[in-house]
Amino acid sequence: MFPKYDIIVVGAGHAGCEAAAAAANLGSKVLLITMNMQTIAQMSCNPAMGGIAKGQIIREIDALGGYSGIVTDKSMIQFRMLNKSKGPAMWSPRAQNDRMLFSATWREMLEKTPNVDFYQDMVKELLIEKYHVVGVKTALGHEIKATCVIITSGTFLNGLIHIGEKKFGGGRVAEKAATGITEQLISFGFESDRLKTGTPPRVDGRSLDYSKMEEQKGDDEMVGFSFLDIPKISASQQKSCFITYTNTTVHEILKTGFDRSPMYSGRIEGVGPRYCPSIEDKINRFADKDRHQLFVEPEGWNTVEIYVNGFSTSLPEEVQIAALRTVPGFENCRIFRPGYAIEYDFFPPTQLLYSLETKLLKNLFFAGQINGTTGYEEAACQGIIAGINAHQKANNKEAFVLKRDEAYIGVLIDDLISKGTQEPYRMFTSRAEFRTLLRQDNADLRLTEMSFNIGLATKERLENVYHKKNSVENIKKDLQSFSVDPEEINPFLQTINSSTISEKQKLNKILLRPSVSIKNLATSGISQVNNIINNYTSYEIEQAEIQIKYERYIEKEQEMANKMKQMEELIIPELFDYDKISALSAEALQKFKKIKPQTIGQASRISGVNPSDIQILMVYMGR
Repeated sequence: MFPKYDIIVVGAGHAGCEAAAAAANLGSKVLLITMNMQTIAQMSCNPAMGGIAKGQIIREIDALGGYSGIVTDKSMIQFRMLNKSKGPAMWSPRAQNDRMLFSATWREMLEKTPNVDFYQDMVKELLIEKYHVVGVKTALGHEIKATCVIITSGTFLNGLIHIGEKKFGGGRVAEKAATGITEQLISFGFESDRLKTGTPPRVDGRSLDYSKMEEQKGDDEMVGFSFLDIPKISASQQKSCFITYTNTTVHEILKTGFDRSPMYSGRIEGVGPRYCPSIEDKINRFADKDRHQLFVEPEGWNTVEIYVNGFSTSLPEEVQIAALRTVPGFENCRIFRPGYAIEYDFFPPTQLLYSLETKLLKNLFFAGQINGTTGYEEAACQGIIAGINAHQKANNKEAFVLKRDEAYIGVLIDDLISKGTQEPYRMFTSRAEFRTLLRQDNADLRLTEMSFNIGLATKERLENVYHKKNSVENIKKDLQSFSVDPEEINPFLQTINSSTISEKQKLNKILLRPSVSIKNLATSGISQVNNIINNYTSYEIEQAEIQIKYERYIEKEQEMANKMKQMEELIIPELFDYDKISALSAEALQKFKKIKPQTIGQASRISGVNPSDIQILMVYMGR
């Protein structure tokens, strides 16, 4: 019934979709198996993409030739660039999306991708021969062969849903859990554990009083995510979000349900996300806070359904409703469905190689929440890397690995396989030591050529990058060559309370001042700057300005990155015998034997390993 595939992708969430698209666009014949064809790329939680560090990840996926940025741009209902008051290393794009349109657009793009086949069924078992995965077996009894298999199971592996004292199996509300794979992998020596996540109630927007809330509009400039020219809504078409707050009355009502909370009664075994806690966890951990912020987010263009961001909960339904109705603007709210918690199996990611292939079974790759991450963006970036590397493995090619100084994706994967995680992992800008290099605005300059060289990014993308690079260099040269007279620039400098100049000065030097930008120089009437404004795009101008203003910081970080690369180039043999090094600390010996670091650099980032352990290891290796 089925041919042999190059790659089978199990699960069609954000990780699975990116994996299937990447592998297929590289030339592999792909089968995407999902338990429900109607929920491909479902936004299971909030109807939004991007945010702090997450926005950088989506732009990196797009720069590599993935689909998440394109789908986000096509389905957005609001766009905001977060942290604009800070330096460009912190700027993070975020979009509200139409939930239904997002999923439909993803499915349409996958259906238009040659080499992607679909099948609706549950994978219950892997086909394994001599510690090599050779295919899957489904609930309907089909044995489907493949060279490589990627598991992107999300929250479905032995998923268990909790609402108050009620609990039932499921990977999402109204969708059954997946069984069989965890038990089989454990029998082959894998470690597994449980994690927990949650989601807030959805409410009827017609029952809310928005006059009691703060309106949050989108930006005037629709920057978007994709480096391709994707048609987007205009700024005036955006839908607003709203902000309201809990209060002490809300908190007291919530506390009445604590004795029936699955989180506090011990019925939930899994650890929840530290940085996206439930509302009951917030009022328990932050007892000194009288209120907590709630974001009231529309689910799409043609629906009244509202997502109550910040009110994730698994308390009994009647407690959820009573508490919500004491929130300003929610006095008469009607809920479509209650919030719930879900716990599920994951496999500690220290069991993976940098390619996301498992160490114990060849040709098997993991991506997404099965590796302990949380969030669409974290899942999607693992998906594209797993898809690329499954294709590379199926064709006997070298693994595609991004380093910590090359991408937030590289930081995320290195964190996972070097340090592991005991709680759902979420990306932050603070996790990246080279965040001045890893900005959202230069993801294409960093990654597109690398992706083109392996056959994923298109020629159109590469040409766009070359054009952008040339334009940026031309703008920088113009600003370095143009001088401005004191009488021409001083009136403008006085208006921004910046010290005046007494002799001619190059425009690039003027631009180093904190309150000066190319745009406001143009409004001051300097003709040379007007030529730049008229001849280049706003993206090219912004890139040139960032490179000029932050040149010293960028150079310093690049020097640090180059030093770190020396450690990454020191390869540790795969069968290295750590037991021979008697001087290693007991903890370092244990961690090295378990994680089997591939380089000295990776070994140095394992938690519990001291600099002295690294020095001893390097001496023993003759370095």
